[in-house]
Amino acid sequence: MDKGRGKVTAMAVKAVDHPRARRDGRPAAAVATTAIPDPEVAAKPTRRRFTAEYKLQILREAESQRESGAIGALLRREGLYSTHLSAWRRERERGALETLRSRRRGPKPDPTHALRQEIAALEAEKQRLQERLRQAEVIIAAQKKLSEILGQAGPMRESA
Repeated sequence: MDKGRGKVTAMAVKAVDHPRARRDGRPAAAVATTAIPDPEVAAKPTRRRFTAEYKLQILREAESQRESGAIGALLRREGLYSTHLSAWRRERERGALETLRSRRRGPKPDPTHALRQEIAALEAEKQRLQERLRQAEVIIAAQKKLSEILGQAGPMRESA
């Protein structure tokens, strides 16, 4: 796997002056050209990540190999190590696809979050309704006082 070291670019190839190149009349570029590796190295190499499907495919392929050296050829072709196979086999035995299934990275969702949101919404509604009840009680009390001041005792009942 190429990690950014030793890459040869078109700009890095240059003709090397050879002492005999000029004596026999040939141009220097015709005598020797040397590929100079690119000295720039990646700041941080990226780590390879394998999907569960890829792991299972490679395990199936490796288990189907019957010839001597076929697994080694598979590993070389895919750029893998034998430790990958052994670790993936252990993971598969532990929980089949459960361990191999790609998991969501980052913080796990809080199962009580939805309940807490619902409780907060209900408490806010309760506060709002209690305030409306308090206002209604104040209005009713004011109407009673006004009724007493005006001397009305309420609707008259007919006596039989």
